[in-house]
Amino acid sequence: MRAFEYQGAGGPEVLVEVDRPKPAAGAGEVLIKVAAFGLNRADVQQRRGVYPPPAGASDIPGLEVSGTIEALGEGTLGFTVGQNVCALLSGGGYAQYVSVPAGHVLEVPENVDVVDAAGFMEVAGTVVSNLFLEANLAPGETVLLHGGAGGIGSMAIQLAVAAGAKVLVTASSAQKIEHCLALGATAGINYREEDFVERVAELTGGAGVDVILDVVGAKYLGQNLRAMAVGGRLVVIGLQGGATGELNLGTLMAKRARVIGTTLRARPLEQKAEIVAAVKSHALPLLAAGALELSIDRRFPFTDTRSAHEYFDSGIHTGKIVVKH
Repeated sequence: MRAFEYQGAGGPEVLVEVDRPKPAAGAGEVLIKVAAFGLNRADVQQRRGVYPPPAGASDIPGLEVSGTIEALGEGTLGFTVGQNVCALLSGGGYAQYVSVPAGHVLEVPENVDVVDAAGFMEVAGTVVSNLFLEANLAPGETVLLHGGAGGIGSMAIQLAVAAGAKVLVTASSAQKIEHCLALGATAGINYREEDFVERVAELTGGAGVDVILDVVGAKYLGQNLRAMAVGGRLVVIGLQGGATGELNLGTLMAKRARVIGTTLRARPLEQKAEIVAAVKSHALPLLAAGALELSIDRRFPFTDTRSAHEYFDSGIHTGKIVVKH
């Protein structure tokens, strides 16, 4: 089969198309003929040499795919050959075929384009696991999403609103804020022009936000704590602004707040299956009902995967980028 691999660390130029052995479906697995894969920041971080695949995972990048089931492994239940599915991976998505544990696979609803479905599983898994399983976001609470216009942010806005929460976002431009508002956010904060802590205070009457989903990390640590309400939960899922920062423990204690750090890719298979099950109950019904927008920004052909990475690196995209066969 054809696949892309990283030959060294660096920019999109390290992506090289190669021949790889076609995988087989092992016990409890499904073999998927890939229609498309979603491009995620984790792919870019792996390309840059700072986020290696976990032990036992494929060195081929790609954490989510959509496609058609080609074969079922021994003991695999609940799926049929020819079924359109999407899947959460630890790696291997930049290829024509991938073998996946059945517990990490969901059927694509009939009303959803199978190519666009490639942009669903990674962001839905990230949002559901962090906003609901980790932070226990409840109806009536307020959540602040950093990077609100990206793939994760676009999904988080919609799922939080559907759960009865109020959503504030930060983004880098008026265009991106407009994108967030169209998806249901109450207000957007341009972090290049405004102090988000001050704006959060204005927008919440000084109370602060109950939950923050943060992709920035160290750079925002102190500001996030100041922006949190009493009993607030900060969930750190990215380190775009560094990995080491200072935290005022006195403020943390006074606010009875919590700081939670998570990753999705390296979790044990059983935990990933639990997250996929939560996606099936929290997000898939909304997708099937047409109440959840996948927010696909652009679709690139497989042979032009480098251009997809160049576009991601530009930082101008809103929502998801998918690469199709």
